[in-house]
Amino acid sequence: QVKLVESGGGSVQAGGSLRLSCAASGFNYASYCMAWFRQAPGKEREWIARIATGGGSPFYDDAMRGRFAISEDSSGNTVYLEITSLIPEDTAMYYCAAIAGKGWCDLGTWPDFRYWGQGTQVTVSS
Repeated sequence: QVKLVESGGGSVQAGGSLRLSCAASGFNYASYCMAWFRQAPGKEREWIARIATGGGSPFYDDAMRGRFAISEDSSGNTVYLEITSLIPEDTAMYYCAAIAGKGWCDLGTWPDFRYWGQGTQVTVSS
């Protein structure tokens, strides 16, 4: 059974940093495209970044470049998202997603991810 479990969210003050984790299990982690996205109440989903497992190059949505860094640890089947210089507008539920096939990460568009986690809440106060 595929399982994605996010952690690392919390309440922080503006200017701080967080490192979110997504622990993956139940599938062949070595051959997947993994991604992070966020969604705030009443707002549309915003894609942040994606990365192919096993050392793929990260790809960032144009609107998310600069303060977000995606990375992955194949030995621990975990994908990370580091967010720096947090601002109140970063307040949202952050989710990770996965789709089989590293090649999905090389496309010029966001694929239809097959698996989703339950999310971790990030709240930034001014």
